[in-house]
Parts: sequence; C-alpha cells; structure tokens
Amino acid sequence: MIPRDAKEDIRQLLEEYPAVGVFGPRQIGKTTLAEEIGSEIDSNYLYLDLESPANIARLEEPEAYFETHKGKMIILDEIQRVPEIFSVLRGVIDKRRKEGFRTGQFLVLGSASLNLLTIF
Repeated sequence: MIPRDAKEDIRQLLEEYPAVGVFGPRQIGKTTLAEEIGSEIDSNYLYLDLESPANIARLEEPEAYFETHKGKMIILDEIQRVPEIFSVLRGVIDKRRKEGFRTGQFLVLGSASLNLLTIF
C-alpha cells in the first residue's frame, strides 16, 4: 500500500470528533486506508459496504444496528448510496455523546459527487 499523508490527519480527527468523512474519486484507496486506520484504532471495528445488498439489509433498522454495536468504530463505505443515513447518524451520535461516547464512532467514505457534496 502507498503511504497516505492523510492517514495521521484522519486518525487525529477521529480522536476529536464522533464522525469523520473521507470523500474522493473511486478507486483511490479510501477503503484500504479506512480499514488500516480501523484496525489500528479498534481491532473490532465494523465495515459496511453500502453497495452490498447484504450490508444494506443490516441497516433495515439503523438505530438498532448502531445500538447493538455501540463502542465499536463503524466504517460506512459508499455512503452516498444511502443518503438518508445522515439524519440517523446525527441522532445516534447525539444520543451516544450523552452516554459518554464522544469520539471515533463513525468513519464514512464516499465517492465525490455533486449530490453527496450538497448534503454537507
């Protein structure tokens, strides 16, 4: 793997914020980088590819899924495929903050598109 300058920046952001987003063109190594960071920060991290029907099915009831896996970092890849998840994440993050889970909860990855960028 090619060393990425962004790796330490992303790690630092995860130590400060509950969710961090990494967006860019397809096939540039976002997933590989995220999984490397995930394994370094939380060996029990979860990875969901939101282009996979099986992974999307796990999020049929996203609040329940996230509650079941509270305390683990969750990587949500290709998040632009399920834009409605952003409003769920906001609520989950707010609830977790009150419970003491303040940082490093979600690492979201997405392929840059005008639609995705307007969500932010």
